[in-house]
Amino acid sequence: MNDTLVLVLTAPGDKDIPFLSELQQAATTVVGDSVQDFAGATDNADIIFNWSGSLALLRDVFLLSPRLCWVHSRSAGLEQALFPELVDSEVILTNGSGVFSPSLGEFALAAILHFAKDFRRMTRNQMAGVWEQFDVTMVSGQIAGIVGYGSIGRAIAVRAHALGMKVLALRRQVSRDSQGDPLIDRFYGRESLAEMLSQCDYVAVSLPLTERTRGLIADAEFAVMKKDAVLINVGRGPTIDERALIQALSENRIRGAALDVFDREPLPQGHPFYSLENVLLSPHCADHTPDWLDNASRFFLAQLERLRSGQPLLNVVNKRLGY
Repeated sequence: MNDTLVLVLTAPGDKDIPFLSELQQAATTVVGDSVQDFAGATDNADIIFNWSGSLALLRDVFLLSPRLCWVHSRSAGLEQALFPELVDSEVILTNGSGVFSPSLGEFALAAILHFAKDFRRMTRNQMAGVWEQFDVTMVSGQIAGIVGYGSIGRAIAVRAHALGMKVLALRRQVSRDSQGDPLIDRFYGRESLAEMLSQCDYVAVSLPLTERTRGLIADAEFAVMKKDAVLINVGRGPTIDERALIQALSENRIRGAALDVFDREPLPQGHPFYSLENVLLSPHCADHTPDWLDNASRFFLAQLERLRSGQPLLNVVNKRLGY
């Protein structure tokens, strides 16, 4: 057995880790959902694989593991992975960015078509036995704006471009080289967010959650959006000011929203999003394909092999920037 020691952190009751037996053949592995489960192992641990453990558990185990060289988060989001001691350390942090992007790109595409063709109206009429013809919208030629052009944003751009849409994108840094991307008609910097939003028929937000992105889309941004614009969020809930979004939707200042992520999850009973007719709500499962956990496991195994063979790890996080 390989002498690499991997600590796999899980949530209580979560033992569904695909390819665990394969991992156990590749490395000495300890799985647990509490600090006590790792007693006697932390002194010699090389790697932490945070499968579904809490931020508190990750921090506690990290602080007990002086030999660590690498922490991997199954999730692309880093809310359950970043804490000051890890940020300040030399330990490498990687995440699952890109593993789930294709499915999230398809969800954004589905949301665009949902509103363009008014599938809610079709379903409502069908259930009521009503024959009512109405006009639908062509998305070809319309403008899709992507706020956050990482792996998810690119997956959305591929699909929007294939529909014949004009695609705009916001990214932290806009270079001369980036302007040659064949999928994007124009890139914008953060200072030009309002200018970009004012042109878009559909706005897809695929941002990580950092101090700079929290509440990025708020009252001022909704004020410049088209009245028939649709907002799609497949990044992190708090990147959009929820109060401002509810108000914009309730007052029909935008056409609608398709949401896979929220400030609080599960979304509390009685929340306005449940009753708003112009909201398409997904309970944070737009990337839950039948093989999503398999893919997450396979990615970690591939990363482990890269480490062993001396290749650079993929998805290395800039811990100070938070993505």
